[in-house]
Amino acid sequence: MNLSETINNIRATCKNYIDPNLFAFIIDDDCYMGTNNILDIEGYGINDDDTYEERLLKISKSENIFLPLGMMTFMPMINECDIFTDEDYTFHLTQEEFDTYFDKEEKLFGILIKKDSDDYIIGKTDVCSCSIDASFEKLEKTDCEFYNTIAKIVNKKIIE
Repeated sequence: MNLSETINNIRATCKNYIDPNLFAFIIDDDCYMGTNNILDIEGYGINDDDTYEERLLKISKSENIFLPLGMMTFMPMINECDIFTDEDYTFHLTQEEFDTYFDKEEKLFGILIKKDSDDYIIGKTDVCSCSIDASFEKLEKTDCEFYNTIAKIVNKKIIE
């Protein structure tokens, strides 16, 4: 994966679900969310004149980074999930699929880039890191339309 190009590709279309200057989250090794205010972070060899992408690349050498690709909202009474990204999707899930993926709160979905690598995990996070228990959770891979669509969105955004 070309991380720099992937970051630019995602930032170019993320305004529907998140501010492009607040779109990446630091995730610690225990999967808890850290800051997403990349422009205000110091250290990591960051210079004042570094672009957002340059800052994020420097941070990614020492930290896990979550890059959201969209937002998901679940509706329990009708086993439905709406996905908002550069395109919008509505899924009517089976009870088993709903039980596998359901969250009470809106969640961001995307990829967790492991520190100093091109390896990534498809998952979801809280919309905001302001809660002490805000965290990243890996999405269980299944062969259902819901997961396959998320994987398709991921594959569309990653630049090799």
